[in-house]
Amino acid sequence: MADPNLAYLSFLLLLLLLPLSLLLFLYLIVRPRPVRIPIKNRHVFITGGSSGIGLALAHQVASEGARVSILARSLDKLEEAKQAIQLATGIEAAVFAADVRDYDAISRAVEKAGPIDVLIVNQGVFIPQELERQELDEVRFMLDVNLMGTFNMIKAALPAMKLHRRDRGPASIALMSSQAGQVGIYGYTAYSASKFGLRGLAEALQQEVIADDIHVSLIFPPDTDTPGLVEENKKRPQLTSIIAASSGSMKADEVAKRALSGIKSGGFIIPCNFEGLLLSIATAGLSPQRSFLMAFVEVVAAGIVRFVGLCFQWNWYGSIEKWHAQIKRT
Repeated sequence: MADPNLAYLSFLLLLLLLPLSLLLFLYLIVRPRPVRIPIKNRHVFITGGSSGIGLALAHQVASEGARVSILARSLDKLEEAKQAIQLATGIEAAVFAADVRDYDAISRAVEKAGPIDVLIVNQGVFIPQELERQELDEVRFMLDVNLMGTFNMIKAALPAMKLHRRDRGPASIALMSSQAGQVGIYGYTAYSASKFGLRGLAEALQQEVIADDIHVSLIFPPDTDTPGLVEENKKRPQLTSIIAASSGSMKADEVAKRALSGIKSGGFIIPCNFEGLLLSIATAGLSPQRSFLMAFVEVVAAGIVRFVGLCFQWNWYGSIEKWHAQIKRT
């Protein structure tokens, strides 16, 4: 007769060995390998750097001893940002007035700024509206600034970033997406399309530049308290506000802190709050993952997070049904 205690111990040992074996396997296969991106004494170039998250990032990297360049369209706002950064950190930022839609203009700015070690492509515009009601000019504007502007910026900066990279240490290209770049939201049709596009850009780009010791990060902030959000809320459909409220909002400084921490650790997907973490697990797909521990969480929690996601979808579609039913009654 088998010893019940021995059988129980064998069962416990098996339960322990399975996750440990999975952890070991993930440790061996996760790619790219872990990396640290230094900030001190490096050249950090930030687009959309005159306000909001971009300005908060400029403050943080300057406080860590980086050489900072910021680019935006308005020279007046750039000068104000430059003074604020110098007052707070003692670092004099270089400023460049250019539109990311103008490849020639940003190429001249990048050439003047000099080789970049950390490129943070942060610019973004958002005009919330149902597609049926939105003008195509507004759709093109968002796609041009958010997506094509990112292509332009990377294309302009990449040759000098790659030059003598092995002698200069690891570099980073960080793209500011949005939680609307992980899940589509009512009223965000064009905006989500522009931000979802960054995901494909980032995944393919990482494969193209990994041999040059350049590491791509994709940042997914929720609604963030910035001047852009104030303008957005003036046009935002009420249904959009109801659905987007499920993720809460953050201050620009908080997003910048989470973003910079993720950039320094070389993370590919950088969530900024707990809801963003759940979204990152739910949408991990075939994205690269440097942390074998995070890969373990993604593998183990995928089914549970999918269930939670379906519950959110049930809630969102319920809100949409109630909204339209109320309109029909009025």
